[in-house]
Amino acid sequence: MGVRIASLLLAMCSSLALAQSSDANPPAPRSLKAQSSDTPPTAAPLIIPAGSRIPLSLKQGISTKTARTGDPVYAETAFPFVVNERVVIPAGTYIQGKVERAKRAGHVKGRAEVLIHFTSMIYPSGYTVMLGGSIENTPGAEKTTMRDSEGTIRQDSDKGKKVKSAAEGASTGAVIGAVTGGGRGAGIGAGLGGAAGLAVAMLSRGADVRLEPGTSIEMEIEREVSVDASRITSRREVVVRTVD
Repeated sequence: MGVRIASLLLAMCSSLALAQSSDANPPAPRSLKAQSSDTPPTAAPLIIPAGSRIPLSLKQGISTKTARTGDPVYAETAFPFVVNERVVIPAGTYIQGKVERAKRAGHVKGRAEVLIHFTSMIYPSGYTVMLGGSIENTPGAEKTTMRDSEGTIRQDSDKGKKVKSAAEGASTGAVIGAVTGGGRGAGIGAGLGGAAGLAVAMLSRGADVRLEPGTSIEMEIEREVSVDASRITSRREVVVRTVD
């Protein structure tokens, strides 16, 4: 009888000790890393490399006759831009910039110039990305050339046009002189007509840089741009594609 009671007391003590041990060492909680393994990983950002060239279409006209430093410039991507088989910039994305410098041509020398820099990109979804961009080429603009690596657009020289104006003035003066004073009058008339034509040419300014609405230009990305892939496409486009 005494042995049975002792055995019972020993079993009770062992159970009590096991329960206390369990309370003192509760099971370790599931790590945050393990909990987050069920959620999809965040997509890596898309990168637009520096030096990328994006074709644009101007949304408004620009002329050195009226342009001022700080004037806004608006353009639109004319074609999707793809990096590693992913559309990074869809067609119809708005590009915003400003006039950094505008100079009219001089009367005697100096050609018209305009410098434009692009500062932001607005996707159709409304997602906006800051960027640094300059004009690399103006294939849609006539009689203009790129002056430097900054993207300055320069109007071509019209010196030949001024010389032509002086020559036309000399020819007209010669005809008038010949009619009024014979051979000697022709020589005098030619000189006076040439001087008058040259004076008119020198008093007029050189041609302005004119970029009409819809002009094709090429923007160069000056520094690497990071884009959130999940925000490129609008929710409405996602729904339409899913239904299709």
